Order: sequence, then C-alpha cells, then structure tokens
Amino acid sequence: MAGRIVTRSFGTIKRWARYTQKPSLRALSTNPGTETVSDASNPGMCFELNDEQKEYQQLARKFAREEIVPKAAEYDRTGEYPVDIIKKAWDIGLINTHIPAEFGGPGLGILDACVITEEMAYGCTGIQTAIEANSLGQMPVILAGNEAQKKKYLGRMMEEALMCAYCVTEPGAGSDVAGIKTRAEKKGDNYIINGQKMWITNGGHANWYFVLARTSADPKTSASKAFTGFIVDRDTPGLTPGRKEMNMGQRCSDTRGSTFEDVVVGKW
Repeated sequence: MAGRIVTRSFGTIKRWARYTQKPSLRALSTNPGTETVSDASNPGMCFELNDEQKEYQQLARKFAREEIVPKAAEYDRTGEYPVDIIKKAWDIGLINTHIPAEFGGPGLGILDACVITEEMAYGCTGIQTAIEANSLGQMPVILAGNEAQKKKYLGRMMEEALMCAYCVTEPGAGSDVAGIKTRAEKKGDNYIINGQKMWITNGGHANWYFVLARTSADPKTSASKAFTGFIVDRDTPGLTPGRKEMNMGQRCSDTRGSTFEDVVVGKW
C-alpha cells in the first residue's frame, strides 16, 4: 500500500549476501558519518574513507562487476531499460540511498552516495544514470515536501523497486530554469498543469514525477517566487510520456519528453 513504511526482510538480505561479507546496506548503520578523525601525529583533515564507506564501496564494486559489466554492452546496444539490474540493486540497497531512515531508507550522506555511484558507474554509466535519477526526483520531496508527501512518495520507493523522474528541463529551457514555459494555473483547491518537458531521465518508467511549473502570470516576478514544484502520479489523466530518445551514449537510461495537458493536481 502506498505510503506504508516497511523495511526489507532479512530473508531478502540473505539471498544477496554473496555480494559482500556484510549482508547489505540495509544491515549497516543508518548513521554513517563522513569524517575520519586524524591521529595526533598527523593533525588536519583526513580524506580516507571510514570503515562503513569502505563497506559501501566494496558492495557496489562487487555488484558492478558481477551484475552490470556482463550486461552493459547489450543494454547499450539495444537501449532496453535495465529492469532486472535495477530490481537487484534495490534488493540490496544500492538505490534510493538518500531517503531518510524514518521513511524506511538508509539515509546516507552525499559522500556515501558518491562512493556508491562511482563504483556503479564503472559498470555502466547508462544504468547508473537511471538508478541515480531516482535521487534527483526524490530530493525536492526530501527537502521541501510535507510529512504526508514524504510518507506517501518516499515510503512507496522503499516498498518495491519503483522509479521516479525530475521534470524541469524543457525543449526551450535546459539550464535556463527561469525560462520554463510550463504553466500551473490555480483553480479552486487544484492546480491545472499545461506544458511540455524534455530529456527526462526515467520518463517512461517513473511511478511519479517532480514537476516544476510557472505559477505566476507576471513575467516580472522573480524566479524565486514565480515557480512551484508539484508531485504528479504517472496515472494522472493528461500526463503522456513521449517517445524514447536514442542518445549517443547511456542509451538504456530512458530519456524522453513528457506532455502535460490539463493535468489536475490537488493541493496537499
């Protein structure tokens, strides 16, 4: 059920224990930290990974070598979405690493996630782009969502291997976020979204989307006040993913446009 917070069973952890002498990220501490204290003879900052980060690194490295590398060329050739690899990564906790512990996630920090991403991307940058795009879509909810939104949308990501997408870029507004044309008009207690997004990673496989839209009709409104973020479920009427783009590289990551036509989003 959506929003119900659960943790992975120990039976699942044991099935994947062959990837490391430690069971999985699920069994590691949820308070990883990012500092290593230097000894008195060598004062100053220490850049060595701590023991827990080394465990993450070894888990991700072994997974990349055993699960990703053997299939990477075929996925890049066909452009097929790597569902089987994503499910295996989800089983052992190598996806959704930023979701806080109170919503069932590991609650890892930036450095911890970077260590994992580096190892996974060694296997295939396309597959890791698909996996890490979940963190991109989730981050606005983690930072600015209310409690009910976090429980519903972050909680469900820990219940099964689901994907989400970050819908900001448009055909005429890539890095120029202030140039976004997608509009959200308030009508009663709802907002009506109309517009088109482009180059959206996981656009054809997302369970839900974070969407940035202009809510101010005044062109002089500052960018900090002109836009509003929305969470849109995949099955919302009027939301239509476009065709898959065949990129020069990272072909299996699923990049496509998304059209919003009179999409109704209720106010939380």
